[in-house]
Amino acid sequence: MVASSPRRVLGLDLADGIGRGNMWACMSMAFAATMIISFLPAAQPYILGSVLGVAKADQGKVVGLLGVAAEITMIASLAWYGALADRFGRRPIVVAGFALCALGAALFPFAGNTTVLVALRVVFALGVAALSGMLSTVAVDYVRDGSRGRSYGLVGLFSGLGAMVAVLGLVRLPKILEDRGMAPVAAARVSFLIIAVAVLAVAALMWFTLSPARVGATAERVPLTRLVREGIVLARDPGVALSYAAAFVARADLAVVAGFMSLWIVDHATGERGMSAAEALARAGAVVGIAQTVATVAAPLFGWLGDRMRRQDVVILAQAVAALSYLSTLLISDPLGSGMMLVAVLVGLGEIAAITTAGPLLAQQAPAGVRGSAYGVQTLCGAVGILTVSALGGILYDAWRPAAPFVVSGVSGLLVVAFGLVVRRRVMPLPEERESVVTVG
Repeated sequence: MVASSPRRVLGLDLADGIGRGNMWACMSMAFAATMIISFLPAAQPYILGSVLGVAKADQGKVVGLLGVAAEITMIASLAWYGALADRFGRRPIVVAGFALCALGAALFPFAGNTTVLVALRVVFALGVAALSGMLSTVAVDYVRDGSRGRSYGLVGLFSGLGAMVAVLGLVRLPKILEDRGMAPVAAARVSFLIIAVAVLAVAALMWFTLSPARVGATAERVPLTRLVREGIVLARDPGVALSYAAAFVARADLAVVAGFMSLWIVDHATGERGMSAAEALARAGAVVGIAQTVATVAAPLFGWLGDRMRRQDVVILAQAVAALSYLSTLLISDPLGSGMMLVAVLVGLGEIAAITTAGPLLAQQAPAGVRGSAYGVQTLCGAVGILTVSALGGILYDAWRPAAPFVVSGVSGLLVVAFGLVVRRRVMPLPEERESVVTVG
């Protein structure tokens, strides 16, 4: 039944046809999706060292290779996921995303060599692509325009909680099992299987709790290629272009925190301090956990700003904060020292600032009927950003210094700030009355 007046959840005005249970399902999706997306990159150093026995001198290149393979997969699939969501609804894409992540995670520690590991990372990336695009889309579909900044802020809050569970809890599972007498390889495999089963349970829950609605009545009849093309053509709008550029940096920031920060700490802890791989991974989880805690606390703040400031201005502010935060890693010589804790606080603030501000700007500028395609293209831009940082950052990590991926992200953020300052006065919001409301399919 379509609601005749706005209903509210957590201070958000819900869109027509969306119930409170649907909104709570969206927040649960943010928690679970970010948890599994954060877990696997953070656990990669343990798999490389304890399961595959990759030399420390080569681990930066392997992490970069895995990142490149994942992002190529996302680039090839993201726009199509968005178009499929406009055609068939958001719910089937979300469920497929969780199922693919579960499959990739379950098999990841069973890889016998780097080639198989890359193939499984591709499977996992197909699931990440589906979840990344749909999380942004559902967050804005389910609320009215005046609540979209706060909606993103709350999604960031629940996403941060999921990331904290991943880096503070899930990455410790192998060590817990090792302490109980399991061999490292067996501990890794059992841990990943437990997590995969939990993710499959989440997929089933999403099927019964997310709305079966589709946005707009025409997308069902529009060819998928046209939906993809319309998402790309939207970049002619300065606000959409700024949102796409901001996503390029924001998604790369998340990959840097989840992957390269863990690798930096594990490398130093095992090489310089003589810790075991499991102990080093636990220390890495603690530092990354600080960043995610700050991100979790700060997410509602930037969401609130998104509903109080012009959305292009809050994007520019967020990118400036993120750029300075990531460049501060150049001051770190000991990643296990107190200075790294302060940098983790700044990085967490910059990460969430970038992530929570680009989406509401796109929702403001994109017509509802092609919003899924627009978010697919936006997430594709993020995938290109991760690809760039993973490839270049992985090479510079080994050849220059461990802070290199963070420096690449920081410089990219400054470029987006410059672009935003050029186009900010040309951004004209799309009137909300021109949007189609959510209709039950």
